[in-house]
Amino acid sequence: MLKIYNTLTRKKELFQPRVAGKVGMYVCGMTVYDYCHIGHARVMVVFDTVARYLRYQGYELNYVRNITDIDDKIIQRAIENGEDYHKLTERFIDAMHEDERALAVEPPTREPKATDSIDVIKAMIKTLVDKGLAYVGTNGDVFYAVTKFKDYGRLSGKNLDDLQAGERVDVDLAKRNPMDFVLWKMAKPNEPAWESPWGLGRPGWHIECSAMSTCCLGNHFDIHGGGMDLQFPHHENEIAQSEGATGEKFVNLWMHNGFVRIDDEKMSKSLGNFFTVREVLKCYRDRYGDGAGEIIRFFILSSHYRSPLNYSDDQLNDAKVALDRFYIALDKALPDDEIPENFIVLDNYKVRFEQAMDDDFNTPVARSVLFDLAKELNKAKKAGDKEKVETLAANLKYLGGLLGILQHKPGNWLKRNITLIMDNLLSTSHVDSPELIVGNGISEEQLEQQIQARLDAKKAKDWALADKIRNDLKEQGVILEDSPDGTTSWRRE
Repeated sequence: MLKIYNTLTRKKELFQPRVAGKVGMYVCGMTVYDYCHIGHARVMVVFDTVARYLRYQGYELNYVRNITDIDDKIIQRAIENGEDYHKLTERFIDAMHEDERALAVEPPTREPKATDSIDVIKAMIKTLVDKGLAYVGTNGDVFYAVTKFKDYGRLSGKNLDDLQAGERVDVDLAKRNPMDFVLWKMAKPNEPAWESPWGLGRPGWHIECSAMSTCCLGNHFDIHGGGMDLQFPHHENEIAQSEGATGEKFVNLWMHNGFVRIDDEKMSKSLGNFFTVREVLKCYRDRYGDGAGEIIRFFILSSHYRSPLNYSDDQLNDAKVALDRFYIALDKALPDDEIPENFIVLDNYKVRFEQAMDDDFNTPVARSVLFDLAKELNKAKKAGDKEKVETLAANLKYLGGLLGILQHKPGNWLKRNITLIMDNLLSTSHVDSPELIVGNGISEEQLEQQIQARLDAKKAKDWALADKIRNDLKEQGVILEDSPDGTTSWRRE
């Protein structure tokens, strides 16, 4: 039975959807004024993995992840660029979707934009004003009165009196209380604005998510997720707004993923350790080609979603090595590298995998099941047990797919490094038609000749020559992968 840690109650709870067989999940999406960073990548991958597993368990999932396409940062960036804000946001939305595809993140069921939701946002604000939970400040902005909501601070564990004591009362004289937050901002010259009962203006950030989530999923739904940094004040404010407007419980279960750290320091622009997804993808594409996105995804899943995630080159290289092990095991194991339609599910591995995922989506433990499968698969390949090889490989690829990995053809994955070496040589070489170099001065044609010579030596039982050829190739950076059928693949060390 699936158990999920609920930030609201601070404990793992047995997951029970409001409607049997159906799940409504909302995740706070990106504010699209810049490229997505590694912290965004973690949110994307974590909740994509949650969505995949919920669907695997048979739930009909309505997964909503919003896009914030109007706020102060967007307006400021558009002004700096001399660019229409709409063109700016569309450009970064396209970039975000490119990053998602590279990370094998499946699209949410719905992806509402704030600018397409202005009417429902204004309707919710009006309800809050009519109920006396919101007011028009002296500057014309509409504010939520936090003291009117008795449970304010319950999600984050913060006490309103302590929060008020820590604020300067003169921060914003337009407010009645320093903790009150804006729902509707009056328009400034040359800023995007919409008509409203309170004059030309635009929505505040917090109200956007309340309006979009309840519009798409109803007043009360199952799961709300996002990064830990959103717990306060954003999610706290969402609860106050939503429950204040509807009079109903907003969300049953709150999920928050942990922070990303860079070489054990908090990721921050001020520290100069701030990386965008595409920067990391480019770096690893230069080394590993199209597999870069899967390496990043596997790295993200190496830590439990609630734990801090430490980003470093060593961690990503470890992810690459681990994926290499899986692809070496899968190489030549399945016909056409596809899972057979009626493959035999190995319950011992399936049960262990599900137990890990049922324990608050424990992906590090689920990954360990894949390593055990790969180990047994390699043993079966050495023993020449073709039926067992196919069964183990099908299970490895199937369970890996539930985590969004092992989506490449093994032969392509293992030879990709060689192609990249060739590309680098072509870009710097003055030779008109250079051969494909696979090692330190050895061409692909020469390699195939060496492999054939080794096979001939083994057939003649000249083991010394066979070993010498293998060792010579290894010195040149080429590793041969043997199977009962002979040398079936090679890779660069």
